[in-house]
Amino acid sequence: MRWTTEDWHTAGEPFRIVEGVATEGATVAERRVHAMTGEPDAVRRFLCLEPRGHDDMYGGFITPPDDDGADFGVLFWHKDSFSTACGHGTMALGAWAVATGRVDAPDDGEAVVVIDVPSGRVEARVQRSGGVTTGVVFRNVASRVLARGIPLATSRGEVLVDLVFGGAVYATLPAASLGLEVTPVHTTELIRLGREIKWALNDHPAAQLDDDRLSGVYGTILVDELGRTDDGPWQRNVTVFADGEVDRSPCGSGTASRVALLAHTGELADGETLTHDSIIGTRFLARIAERTADGVIPEVTGQAYRVGSCEFELDPADPLAEGFSLR
Repeated sequence: MRWTTEDWHTAGEPFRIVEGVATEGATVAERRVHAMTGEPDAVRRFLCLEPRGHDDMYGGFITPPDDDGADFGVLFWHKDSFSTACGHGTMALGAWAVATGRVDAPDDGEAVVVIDVPSGRVEARVQRSGGVTTGVVFRNVASRVLARGIPLATSRGEVLVDLVFGGAVYATLPAASLGLEVTPVHTTELIRLGREIKWALNDHPAAQLDDDRLSGVYGTILVDELGRTDDGPWQRNVTVFADGEVDRSPCGSGTASRVALLAHTGELADGETLTHDSIIGTRFLARIAERTADGVIPEVTGQAYRVGSCEFELDPADPLAEGFSLR
């Protein structure tokens, strides 16, 4: 087993890009279901988990698109399985597609990279100046509020939780309602409570969508209110997704969920910008691009950077081919 990867990060969150993994299915959504077992899942474990990765690694397998309307497809993966959406990964893929010449881009202006993901068709709008990528705008699928103010008894007392869809289902609540702040010193407790809330609400009726492949709570978003800028609300968040994985970035699809919720409550108006910071201090800017019958279309702006390329191989005598997790 030998795989070459292109490693990027978006606002601190890793994204490992892999080509050449054989997947089965007519659409990316179908490919995700098939990939959960068999060879693609073995490759995921090999590249994601220790000793070749770590519990907070993230990446994607490049696939054919659903049809000619997209440039390519992707199967997003993390330490536990394959996810339905990933905004930071979409930004990284847009920057990668332009940097590698897979999608033509002007020296000055914008290149639109269209990508099929399990939750639908998304865009990475790669902004260019003087031949350099200066930012990437992630245009997500329609995002909407599923339920507000769900009472939940936690190990830190009763809280009210909102469920929102932003390509995946997120539970979201103020960190202060748990007696915490979104700061690195509280990371361990934020992970513990993020997992607790995710699994407590995973089977909630509001988290069961018409497409079962999108059902269940993907992650928990814990939020600090930081006031307002001249352009709109300013918040800091940590997204604890999968089973205890921490997003270093402000989370692309999680930010899209926050846009949907703030649009619903009126805290984010058309023309305003959500300034969304991460637990490590990196930032996305987000806005309502469009309102539709299915919800709002969020646009989230960030930047992705190439880390390097890696070649991984398996020693036939290595007993840890499947990798391991300590979380």
